[in-house]
Amino acid sequence: MNALSIQDLCVNYANHHALEHINLTVSEGDFLGILGPNGGGKSTFIKAIIGSIPYTGKIEIFGKENNFSTLGYMPQSLDLNKRFPINVLEVCLGAYLHKSWNILHKYTQNMKDEAMEYLSMLGIEHLAYRGITELSGGEFQKMLLARTLLTKPKLLLLDEPTANIDPQSSQLIFELLAKLNSKMTIIMVTHDLTAIASCVKSIACLSQTLIYHGEPKLNAEIMTEMYGCPIDLIAHGHPHRVLPHHSHD
Repeated sequence: MNALSIQDLCVNYANHHALEHINLTVSEGDFLGILGPNGGGKSTFIKAIIGSIPYTGKIEIFGKENNFSTLGYMPQSLDLNKRFPINVLEVCLGAYLHKSWNILHKYTQNMKDEAMEYLSMLGIEHLAYRGITELSGGEFQKMLLARTLLTKPKLLLLDEPTANIDPQSSQLIFELLAKLNSKMTIIMVTHDLTAIASCVKSIACLSQTLIYHGEPKLNAEIMTEMYGCPIDLIAHGHPHRVLPHHSHD
């Protein structure tokens, strides 16, 4: 079964065409990395899948439209008041509220143990009782990822999950996602080419429209169509020109 099937997806903001005529299928068990320039529609693509913006076309999740209960979503940024008096463990336990909620709701010890397990996977179990106001940007990202994973999604959507995180922590996250991929389909927006090399099974290149979908291999032709200008890739601290210079300023 396809985890995701998209037919002729278009998204327009006023007179701006954010996405045009996207057709894409993602097989169950795939790990898709989405690449593209800033403003190319990557985050818009994810928002259309979760149904948070209007669009035309058809989106099916595991064969059904509006099948949002199967999704887990971690946004690039979260509009959360970081001064709110809540600790890391409490934020993660909130993942269980999507299943049942009442004013007398209590978290079980099993829930707390499972939340601690995911915090441990991400190396932040020692922060469980720390207030969110005390977290660094990277620690905050890891907390959000732990909470998202606790919803046990069939399809996990990640928008730049390693933003503000150091390279060593990023690699830990990519390794964890690669393991979790045996249990869930993953779609991840990323600028980190390390992710392409280390964990994704396929890539989709977006720049308002779908330029490429296939094996995780980039070449000059694909990069030229995405960015339209020379691109420096940084590997081990050294830039490597992969596209020829163009004639425009």
